Formats: sequence, structure tokens, C-alpha cells
Amino acid sequence: MNDAPILILDSGVGGLTVLREARVLMPDRRFVYVADDAGFPYGNWEEDALRDRLVALFGDLIVAHEPLACVIACNTASTLALNALRQSYPRMKFVGTVPAIKPAAERTRSGLVSVLATPGTVRRQYTQDLIDQWASRVSVKLVGSVALASLAERYMRGGFVDEQAVLAEIAPCFIEENGRRTDIVVLACTHYPFLVNRMRKMAPWPVDWLDPAEAIARQADRVVGDAGTRSMHGDFDPAVFTSGAPDYATQRIVRGFGLRTG
Repeated sequence: MNDAPILILDSGVGGLTVLREARVLMPDRRFVYVADDAGFPYGNWEEDALRDRLVALFGDLIVAHEPLACVIACNTASTLALNALRQSYPRMKFVGTVPAIKPAAERTRSGLVSVLATPGTVRRQYTQDLIDQWASRVSVKLVGSVALASLAERYMRGGFVDEQAVLAEIAPCFIEENGRRTDIVVLACTHYPFLVNRMRKMAPWPVDWLDPAEAIARQADRVVGDAGTRSMHGDFDPAVFTSGAPDYATQRIVRGFGLRTG
């Protein structure tokens, strides 16, 4: 019986939103969650250096865990390195994370959509290509947040977040134009859904916050197909931190998601 896991990687705990959805869709699968916390936040890296880091890191992870597939639960990493990873490891199946611009363009009624992302995702040509391909008939506002991923990490660890700081990050998403208002905000970072309740509270008017986690999990399910099985032994899946030393709060978080460290 092949019980090889599905590997899910993010720069921190944001990818746990994807793991949560993947477990719902694939309860019989094993998972390995990898937090590249030694490299967090990815938005501070030069592009070439981060791409090289990700290619090398995945090489080590593939050897260590022999996964069925690798899920890059991070928009910044996916838009930068997905093609390089597929070229470097052609036998491995990779599932990337890209901004949900197509579904946003299909659902909007006002024609005003905002994409809330890291600065790296905002400036990447990959993102502009998605807009050109799928959203040419709507107005898309790209909002690069410098602090929101870190706010989400702190919130997950401590249970508190400065709501005014959240408001400052999301405020540029809300546009009024010729009697119309933004009605969809794409959450183009897997960290952001952890703060969505605070975003709803602080938003100047209600919008549809588009969480990509379920779509990523569904794509992983399609990619893996019928390959491999899992015996329901009930053990926790492993969580790997590239720093090698997650703090107590982080260990508590991952245990809450059915993961073990060490």
C-alpha cells in the first residue's frame, strides 16, 4: 500500500487554511506541512534569491518525504517559482496558488474587484496576465499589503490583533466610483483568511471575501487522483519548520490542526 503524503508548504502558518480544506476533501490522505519560517516573510526577498531557495528546499523535501504531490500554499512563491520547480522536478506533481481573479470577475455585480496580496504578488507579471486573460471587462484594483501576513501570524500565535492596523491594510481595497462600490475582495495570500472576521468587522461596507483555500485543495485532489491510500491509524501528521525551533505558541497552533512537530 502506497501511503505517501501530500506535502503542503507555506512561509508560515498561512497554509494551514489549505490543509484544513484538504483534510475535508481527502480525509483518507496523509499530509506533511512545511513552514519555511526561516525564510518568512517571502515578500522581503529578492526574486532570484527566493526562487533559488525554493528550488533547493523542495529538492530536500522531496527526497525526505517522497510525496505524491507538492502544494505551494503561497501566492508569492507560486507566482515566482512554480515554473522553475516543475522544470527542476519534472516527475513531481506541483499544485500552485494563484489569485482568484477569474471567479471574482465572474461573480462581481458592480464590476469593481480588489485583489489583496503581498507586494511581490501584486508586482508580478503572472498576476497582470491573469487580469488580462480573465478580467478585462471589470476594474481590478491591486492592493499590496506589507504588514497583513505578519499581523495574521501574530494573531494566530497570540489571539490578538490591532484592528486599526488591519483597517489600514484593507482600506485601499474599497473603491466608490460612479455610484458603484467594490463588492469582491480576493484574498491573494493564504495567511489572510485567518483575519477575515476582523476584516469584515472593520470594512466600510460588506463585500465577498474570496478565500482560495478550497479551490487549492480541490486542485490537489484532482492532481493526486486515485494514487496512494491511507490507513486510518489516527496518528498526527508531521509539521516541519525550516528554522528547526518553532516556539510554544506555534506548536500549539499546529497541534490544533492535527499536526505534530519534532
